[in-house]
Amino acid sequence: MTSVETLTVHGLGRVAEPYRDIVPPIHLASTFERAADGSYPGGRVYARDASPAYLEAEEVLRQLEGGAQSLLLASGHAAASAVLQALDAGDRVVAPHAMYWGLRKWLLELAEHGHIQLAFYDNTDLDDMRRQLAAAPTRLLWLETPANPTWEVADIEAASAMAREHGAMTLVDSTVPTPVLCQPLKLGADVVLHSATKYLNGHSDVVAGVLVTREDSPLWQRIRMMRALGGAVLGPFEAWLLLRGMRTLHLRVRAASASALRIATELEAHPAVAQVLYPGLASDPGHAIAARQMNGGFGGMLSIRVKGGEAAAREVAARVQVFKRATSLGSVESLIEHRASVEGPGTRCPDDLLRISVGIEPVDDLLADLRQALAA
Repeated sequence: MTSVETLTVHGLGRVAEPYRDIVPPIHLASTFERAADGSYPGGRVYARDASPAYLEAEEVLRQLEGGAQSLLLASGHAAASAVLQALDAGDRVVAPHAMYWGLRKWLLELAEHGHIQLAFYDNTDLDDMRRQLAAAPTRLLWLETPANPTWEVADIEAASAMAREHGAMTLVDSTVPTPVLCQPLKLGADVVLHSATKYLNGHSDVVAGVLVTREDSPLWQRIRMMRALGGAVLGPFEAWLLLRGMRTLHLRVRAASASALRIATELEAHPAVAQVLYPGLASDPGHAIAARQMNGGFGGMLSIRVKGGEAAAREVAARVQVFKRATSLGSVESLIEHRASVEGPGTRCPDDLLRISVGIEPVDDLLADLRQALAA
């Protein structure tokens, strides 16, 4: 089997004719010629659902996750929406309390208007998850691990087995660990979702989403149809940029993970920090599970809770000089944000929490920046 490292660097290993291009060409065509007899010799009709621009990135991601098929979409939200739209009206979804705020809001919106039934469970409590699954027939169990922005860890293998017992499929948002550190399909999940905007692209210049399925199924075919008919497709140049970004995926993810662990370890003892949330710390409640299902690191995301509450947290964010104050995550540059004020009314995020996305700068520079910002 090709290693993760070789697969991300070389992709499918193809070179294009007639020039033997090392870098894959960009396929910009939106439509394809039909032969005189009505057939399509190139096997393509229209780019919205069959652009050759997607093929290599989709195949690399399929192989990275060990799945049967994969789909590129216009964003992580588009990927989630394609799954939810493929459900039958009124299907029940069980989701974690702690998860990416934008998707949580979308689930609540769909439930409010009767498109789905919705129940939430405590991220780290398998008994609570079981209760919610058993409370009513459930179509979809949603996992996000580690969960944004407090980085709780869910046991993918145990949760997937539990979902199967109750006739539900399991979707894992694996945006943060990426397939470099965790492959949920091999742990029993049915579908993996990535906001490819984040680590997969890794350069803050693409918005994209990815779905990978463990096996072809009627529901997967409906998801594929939702992409085609809903029009939430990626542009050819963005697909090419995504493939370009993945060439360094393993280097970036492992570098960020190593730096995040060092930062978390130092800040855990800092007098201005009330708590560090990072599954790589031995003191973290999810560490044992994370160590079992993540290989080679614990990800580049952590959060700190600052002593002194919201005002102190905002002051720390205002004082950084190397970190950029910006939303999103998973890129080469390090970011920091006061997450509760980004999420706004109704947020479950503590108001003293700063979310940190560790990039690939020298970790000593990042630590020096955080030290001076916390010194106040």
